[in-house]
Amino acid sequence: MKREVGRLVRLSIGLFAYAVGIVLTMQAHIGYSPWDVFHAGLSALFSMKIGSMTIIVGLLLGLIVLLGGEKIGVGTISNMVVIGLFINVLLDSGLFPERSHPALGALQMIGGLFVISFASYLYISSGYGAGPRDSLMVFLSRKSGWSAGTCRGILEIAVSLVGFLLGGMLGWGTLLSAVLIGFCIQITFSVLRFDPKKVHHENMVDSYKRMKRFIVRVR
Repeated sequence: MKREVGRLVRLSIGLFAYAVGIVLTMQAHIGYSPWDVFHAGLSALFSMKIGSMTIIVGLLLGLIVLLGGEKIGVGTISNMVVIGLFINVLLDSGLFPERSHPALGALQMIGGLFVISFASYLYISSGYGAGPRDSLMVFLSRKSGWSAGTCRGILEIAVSLVGFLLGGMLGWGTLLSAVLIGFCIQITFSVLRFDPKKVHHENMVDSYKRMKRFIVRVR
């Protein structure tokens, strides 16, 4: 039971930290990170909050990775919904004002990327299923044999280009984020000696069966 509580705590902290990292990169005010360029373009198109669009995109990516053979678990579903809600709350809170100086913005962007990298470690290592974007990264890494950081970098560059074509807010910080996110993840995972491909993720059925067995034992 203590192990399960620890996993849930790790998942929850990871999801919140991921939202904090995203908001830090957005409020750096030197250009949104690639995925957020994409989300911002869609948000402007459909007149929605960016956090809400993050949820919709996450759900669509979740379907794609599910069809690609990756497991969908409690963590995957939580990632799809909770991070977007946290983003809306954090942006509305006013706790993260926009940076007015480019140098400070660059430092905040880099700090946000490392927060995102550490948050990815937390919730992926919980074993409840990676988020849809990270599941796509792991899926590509598994199929190609490339490192997780390399695959993430390729994804970031691709979505930034698509986001720009959709009218998303592109800046030099977008390029900085696209280039550095793979390195930040690789550095963070290396320091923590963490290989996401070795994590056994529970799908929704596994979690349900395990919880059912636990309830039966308690009774």
